[in-house]
Amino acid sequence: MTLTKLQIKDLLDENRFHECDGFGKDHMCVRIAAIADLPTRFGKFQVVAFWNNRDGKEHAAFVHGDVTGADSVPVRLHSECLTGDAIGSLRCDCRDQLETALKTIGQMPNGILLYLRQEGRGIGFINKIRAYGLQDHGFDTVEANLALGFRDDEREYSVAAHMLESLKVRSICLMTNNPKKINELTALGVKINDRIPLVIPPNPYNEFYLRTKASKSGHMMDFGEDTRFMEQHDHPLVDGMDPENMAALHQIDSLRMGD
Repeated sequence: MTLTKLQIKDLLDENRFHECDGFGKDHMCVRIAAIADLPTRFGKFQVVAFWNNRDGKEHAAFVHGDVTGADSVPVRLHSECLTGDAIGSLRCDCRDQLETALKTIGQMPNGILLYLRQEGRGIGFINKIRAYGLQDHGFDTVEANLALGFRDDEREYSVAAHMLESLKVRSICLMTNNPKKINELTALGVKINDRIPLVIPPNPYNEFYLRTKASKSGHMMDFGEDTRFMEQHDHPLVDGMDPENMAALHQIDSLRMGD
């Protein structure tokens, strides 16, 4: 059972002029702007397009079944990854996680995949490719972000919390390996009844990346002892790095050599 035409009309009418104090420190407010049927290879979904009041990014919810007023709705928060989602990059597990989540939700009575426009764990596409350049010279994903002047993970989930409220979801079972998502959504008022693991087997190109997420970012994946696969020891130079970034890079390298 999908959202009915009457439910869709009610959601659109309620959101047409919606304004609120917003969620999170940036007071993120979203509105449902459009809803349409979306048959997919993973099952029948409805796509919900969201407007927000902060940055013009258009987030989406892919809804399977009737989720309005529902408890323990299976929910996956997926952050945009152009190279993985669209091109099939093997450097990450993003496409595998996206497709596995959609397939799993498509086989359940209901569920939602929130597609969040937070490319590169929130640092944007250009900076993600700069980080890849550093990783080509032996840095792990966390070290690369730090060398470019960012935190390990710049994503935040206030928009996701508001999207769930807009869809009238009462509580969720969160499909994630990332404790940060659980903690941040809970702090934003989302009731999480359970966690659904989403562990993808590694390939030779992303194993070190996944190990780093487990060992340094706290993701709930067991890979055992950490191993570094260093191919080069040169200091990489990435276009756009300022002297402060370079100093941080050298500091990280010095700490690494002392491991």
